[in-house]
Parts: sequence; C-alpha cells; structure tokens
Amino acid sequence: MQRKSKLIAGGALVIALIGGGTGMALAGANGDEESNDGGPLSGSTRDRAVAAALDATGASSVSEAELADDGGTYSVEVVMDNGDHIEVKLDESFRVTDQSPDDDGAHDADNGGG
Repeated sequence: MQRKSKLIAGGALVIALIGGGTGMALAGANGDEESNDGGPLSGSTRDRAVAAALDATGASSVSEAELADDGGTYSVEVVMDNGDHIEVKLDESFRVTDQSPDDDGAHDADNGGG
C-alpha cells in the first residue's frame, strides 16, 4: 500500500511540474520582447494604481498599468499633455517610489497599452 501512495504522489508531482512549465512557456510566448513587465493590472488594483500615478504626475491619461518586475510593485505609464510618457512606480500601498521618462512610450501607446 505504501508503494502505491508513493507512485501516486510521484505522478502528481510530475503532472504539476509539466503544468507549471507549460504555463511559464505560454506566458513567455505571449509577452512583448521589448517589454520588461510582469503582466497587466486589472480591476480595483489597476484603478488604484492609475489614480495614484495620475495624481502624482498631473497627467490625464494612461497607456499601461502593469506589475513591475524591475523595481517597485506596480508600474503605470502616463501620457503627459505634451505627449511625453512617464513611468511611475508604486509600492504595495500605491505610494509613488519613482518617476522617470519612458523612452519606449510611443511604441506602447501605438499598441494599445495595458
């Protein structure tokens, strides 16, 4: 009986590893090669991040809102009235931790952003 339990547990582990690897492969295949993001934000998390970024910059529109994987928790790209793109990074409490010009902003706005 003990051998059967080990085989079942081993099989479950193999299935989990295969499923995880497939998910990671699909996530990489759907990503933009130029983008360094951790995935788009949605729902109330997106709403709060966007509101904080717009408030901090005085901008009126956003081209992207995503999980940051290069510093900060959230990253929101705002479009200033003059057309410049500013990347605003926020922590888990939606406090601004950094603002910097985003040189790839024109590309992001063209593809619809997040």
